Amino acid sequence: MTDLLVVLGVLAAAAAGLWAWRRYHPVSFWYGVAFPARAVVVYLTWHHVASGCKLTRNRRRFRLTLDAIPVVGPASRSAATVVEHKRRVRRVDVERAPRLGILRPTRLGWRMRLRLHDGQVPADYEKAAEGIAHAWRVHSVRVVDVRPGYVTLWATMRDPLVDVITEPETGELLTVRPGKLENGRDWVIDFRTVPHWLNAGATQSGKSNLANALIKGLAPQPVALVGFDLKGGVEFTPYAPRLSALATTRKESVDLLADLVGEVENRMATCRAHGARNVWTLPEMLRPVPVVVLVDEVAELFLMADRSEKEEVSKTATALLRVAQLGRAFAVHLIVCGQRIGSDLGPGVTALRAQLSGRVCHRVNDPETANMTLGDLDPAALDAARAIAAETPGVCIVAGQDGSWHRARSVFVPEREAEQAARDYAHLTPDWETLVGSVPVIDPAA
Repeated sequence: MTDLLVVLGVLAAAAAGLWAWRRYHPVSFWYGVAFPARAVVVYLTWHHVASGCKLTRNRRRFRLTLDAIPVVGPASRSAATVVEHKRRVRRVDVERAPRLGILRPTRLGWRMRLRLHDGQVPADYEKAAEGIAHAWRVHSVRVVDVRPGYVTLWATMRDPLVDVITEPETGELLTVRPGKLENGRDWVIDFRTVPHWLNAGATQSGKSNLANALIKGLAPQPVALVGFDLKGGVEFTPYAPRLSALATTRKESVDLLADLVGEVENRMATCRAHGARNVWTLPEMLRPVPVVVLVDEVAELFLMADRSEKEEVSKTATALLRVAQLGRAFAVHLIVCGQRIGSDLGPGVTALRAQLSGRVCHRVNDPETANMTLGDLDPAALDAARAIAAETPGVCIVAGQDGSWHRARSVFVPEREAEQAARDYAHLTPDWETLVGSVPVIDPAA
């Protein structure tokens, strides 16, 4: 009896220690205990899971078998039957699962590389990802890397986008961290790497919250912020202390876009005069202030009530497209937002979309908007965007110019915080007339 009590006491102490370890040091517990246990389960069940998801293949193998053949002699028909064993080589079909590589742990799950069977393609594993996730009791399984003959699956134990908390901004120029990616890493928007962004989303989907996060992150940086808000200025007027220019009507938009095109041409002339390919290779004393342009509702720039507005719409579309085409090299960046982005707005929208290499798609009300945002990049990203639930505001699909995509969620930034940041850093706002009125520096020897 005493020995039993001792054993029970040891087991209880071990269980309490494991609970405390998991509660207070979850990362080390995951790497030290939970992941090795999960790895054993994955390796032991992989063949069964692959068979259930129809990822196995039958391969023919030759096996040596012993066949028992009864031999009855003429003189011993009433006696016991003599059995003779003969060896035969038979061809049999063996079901084989894809070869599973080494499981590599991550903070939220694990990664594993699989070798494809002959005739298999990555799309087969994308279709089976949901079934694999249910079989392993994990949040999600996704194909994250494709190489000739191999795919890499990334399994996530839990959804990291339930509660999003980001670290303070790093202070790097034109870099903002508005939220978290599905892999647990910070969502980083670097305008020097991806210069222009398209942000699509329905009302209450998180589109405006992302704009708030971007304004709050860019406010302390030495950049000029320019706004286009054709909804009467109700969205961007509270941020006016930090905006160098704000257009709230179609006429103001035409004039402001003309100033932007002129500024781009001035910077182009300066770079040409000094033999620089872009403004970042200019001497620091000649380097102009970066400009970030925020367009709140792009459809308002392209819609017209009657034919009298046709000329203004044409000028707006042409100027905005020129800024998108030329702005990258000259530190003029675009963030174009919209609830409805479709080809019915005119060919200018499709041409503009092609220049916006960064894409953010929140929950949208119509399939065409999601298709315009992500359809030309990756069909799997389009399917993931259509699955965003209305109960998860801020969740979106982020796609960069490298073709990769991630589920992400922006941190909640109340409007009052963004407005306070605009007021706190109002002294950093460049004067727009001075900025666009400056004469480009020309080399006299040119």
